[in-house]
Parts: sequence; C-alpha cells; structure tokens
Amino acid sequence: MTKQEFKVEIGPESLTRFERAKIIGSRALQLSLGAPTFVKALKDIHDPILLATFELDKTVMPLTIRRTYPDGTYQNIPLSSLV
Repeated sequence: MTKQEFKVEIGPESLTRFERAKIIGSRALQLSLGAPTFVKALKDIHDPILLATFELDKTVMPLTIRRTYPDGTYQNIPLSSLV
C-alpha cells in the first residue's frame, strides 16, 4: 500500500516524536547486538543510532505501528504510510 491508499484514522498522519524515538532506539539495539542492516552497509556510518535513523528515513524497515484508543480499539498502520 502506498501512502495515498492507506487512511490513518487514529492520531496524526505522520510519526510522532515518541514513535520515532522508540523505533530508532529499538532498531539501534538490534544493530548493536549484530542484526543485519536493511540497507547496504555504509562505510562511513558505524554508530547504530545513526544507522537506525538512516534506515528509518529510507523507510526500508518492515514495521507496523499500532495506535490505540483508551477504549481498546486500535489500528495497525504500516510504517511506510507514516514517514
């Protein structure tokens, strides 16, 4: 699905700063523990946080964000439609 085909019903149309920080932090932890990257290795980037930020900006991570209401209803939103 592209960004035009997906309707975000809960929350803003883009990533919140809290969602962005959580994604970068958890991906940086995975990279520091030896997980393979989703982009071709860049020789000048060795910091896991910078590499995770680069992956997020390129929208190559196959992630889904779950946004919930207080009553328990939720919507799963592909990361590619939020970035």
